[in-house]
Amino acid sequence: MTEKLKVVSLFAGIGGIDLGLHLTGGFETVAVCEIEPYAQSQLKRLFPAAVLYEDVTTLDAEQLARDGIRADVLCGGFPCQDLSTSGSRLGLDGARSGLWREFFRLIRDLRPKFVIMENSPELLDGWMGDVLGPLAQIGYDAEWDCIPASAAGAPHGRDRVWAIAYPSSFGQQIKGGCLNAFSATPNDYREASGLVDAVQGNALPYVCSRHDGIPARLAEPMLHALGNAVVPQIPEQIGWAILEALRA
Repeated sequence: MTEKLKVVSLFAGIGGIDLGLHLTGGFETVAVCEIEPYAQSQLKRLFPAAVLYEDVTTLDAEQLARDGIRADVLCGGFPCQDLSTSGSRLGLDGARSGLWREFFRLIRDLRPKFVIMENSPELLDGWMGDVLGPLAQIGYDAEWDCIPASAAGAPHGRDRVWAIAYPSSFGQQIKGGCLNAFSATPNDYREASGLVDAVQGNALPYVCSRHDGIPARLAEPMLHALGNAVVPQIPEQIGWAILEALRA
């Protein structure tokens, strides 16, 4: 495969998923959708050639077609606030986490080869079926797992649900192999968490209710953006697995 897979990134944040995919050399982000101004500024810096859209609720297949954009891969981490134990607990019925339905609408209309999704582990607390069921109805299989940042060598836990979906006919070939490369490293996490505790006086205590070791001098909006970001090494490994599956 010589042509790079074209990526459309929804809820793109500061581009963590896209950065990871780019590290493989096999993906090109051609469009990003993000509503937060600070995150938009970072996306413009990192992916100057990508078309920037601001509102996922108004973005549709027709607009992307008019702009000459093809989506081989559709990726994103839709909002988790209504899923979180510190949020409304309305789940996918909430105004923010309910934006999953916009994500699904674009999957249905664009029919990408791959979908990469990221969210809080609380998605598994009664809501995962509302994600997987609609995907199955339009002919997509999926595999998912909770992967901590420490599994990719980061010095903190930061557990996240990662899911990959693809047309059912392709899924029969790869037999759920896209996430098999990961394994949790709880001992490493415990050591890293202790280290963060040791220097807590010089770091903000929590980001998204988890240790992340963010220096106190980093204030909003940068801190907010970092708190919502992903560790790029995880989508990098997912990207390598996708490329390997396509070669196989």
